[in-house]
Amino acid sequence: MEKLKELLKERFEKHQDRHPHTTWQQVEEKLTPAVLTSLDMMEQTGGEVDVVEVLPGVGLAYVDMAKETPKGRVSVCYDKLARTTRKTHPPKTSVEEMAHEMNVNLLDERQYRYLQTIISLDTKTSSWIATPQAIRDLKGALFADNRYETIFVYHNGADSYYASRGFRAYKAL
Repeated sequence: MEKLKELLKERFEKHQDRHPHTTWQQVEEKLTPAVLTSLDMMEQTGGEVDVVEVLPGVGLAYVDMAKETPKGRVSVCYDKLARTTRKTHPPKTSVEEMAHEMNVNLLDERQYRYLQTIISLDTKTSSWIATPQAIRDLKGALFADNRYETIFVYHNGADSYYASRGFRAYKAL
């Protein structure tokens, strides 16, 4: 995990604008083995995680900052129910199952929009976002992207999946 910590520190120092009032020492103190395991999984799937200082509703957190949706998390439907009830060609896993395995949280719409004020993301891809239960009860799910310098939030059947759609997550510190 030392290599991961070195990478995280390097990225932290390179992108001070994402956390101008936070020191590396403050972050490093919160890097427990459990947190590092989650961050390693986020990193291995292409998240390019970095600290965001004021993630709405959370505060200090590591967030997927890859320019496009993480490549190791695409072609997944929204949740296990959608995956297991799909009639043909179900994907191997789902967003919620992967997030649970990684012990991370899916970004919600407010958090996704906030990230877009820091860096322009998902200009060629899209990312599933946390979906209200009322929409899930109707078999739908939400995803978002950035086109024409505008953040769009859309709906799709929760059982759909695409090579250009994945998900972004965060790990609170």
